[in-house]
Amino acid sequence: MAKRLNWGILGTGWIADLFVKDLQLTGHQVIAVGSRTQESADRFAARFGISRAHASYESLAADPEVDIIYVATPHPLHAENARLALTACKHVLIEKPFTLNAAEARGIVDLAKARNLVVLEAMWTRFLPHMRRIRDIVASGALGTVYSVVADHTRDLPDDPAHRLNALELGGGALLDLGIYPISLAWDILGQPQEIVSMARFKATGADAEVATIFRHGGGGMSTSISSSDNGGRNIASILGTDGRIDIDATWYEPTTFRVIDSQGKVIETYVSDVPGRGMQFQADEIERLVTTGALTGDILPVEQSVAIMQTLDTIRAQIGLRYPGE
Repeated sequence: MAKRLNWGILGTGWIADLFVKDLQLTGHQVIAVGSRTQESADRFAARFGISRAHASYESLAADPEVDIIYVATPHPLHAENARLALTACKHVLIEKPFTLNAAEARGIVDLAKARNLVVLEAMWTRFLPHMRRIRDIVASGALGTVYSVVADHTRDLPDDPAHRLNALELGGGALLDLGIYPISLAWDILGQPQEIVSMARFKATGADAEVATIFRHGGGGMSTSISSSDNGGRNIASILGTDGRIDIDATWYEPTTFRVIDSQGKVIETYVSDVPGRGMQFQADEIERLVTTGALTGDILPVEQSVAIMQTLDTIRAQIGLRYPGE
């Protein structure tokens, strides 16, 4: 019987909380957590019945019983924390966005390859069952030639200037927190954009409040997205082909329903998600599969694509004039 893989959680914020709930709900083995203080680690460990609470990230990385570390810290710390874990010979799942920029992403991927370790971006939407089915439908040719992807990620989030989402020093803003979802979807369905046009609206803190993009992809495909952190929208998406389309309901990047509609307007398939919890366990399934089989990357979200998506985000930031402290 294959050894069960042990998870360590680096960071004790909201997203770590959600992730651990889904892991424990679906039988994954979480044995350790690391925080910047013993008190924070102890609180998190007590909440989830985790046996090993580390008072530092370094102590977590050094834990010999941990196989995979989930990096759940703010964006500017992803690269540093991932390097720590990889240097300690741990496989790493890094919360999206992969890093703050493409240069950091390149360094992390190169280090993982050099150490023969798996590193994966926790873009959890990619691994959800409804997205797997959508990719199968597109690949089957049922939609004809797919030329368009339209998606939004618009939410009314906290306005507090000190909140992580509004603080430039923490990588805050709509693009990296929200826009990465529709941008990753466009990459998933249409491939790498060949041309990028973007514009933005900013908050008083300098963080981007709203970002709109238009991409031209290979083969004539185009995609559009709008993402905002201060006005809530429908959060739906459509994939349009010459013979039909897929309409993904709210919230499209979470477990949800979709319909396949032919060119005459007839619904030919309705998909209803039936997923325990929030659905974050599927990205854990993927990295465990890669580790167990000895593969360093997979087909759903190849690690090189995570680097390239960071380059797309860098290009958008250059166009809208967004830089983070220290860059």
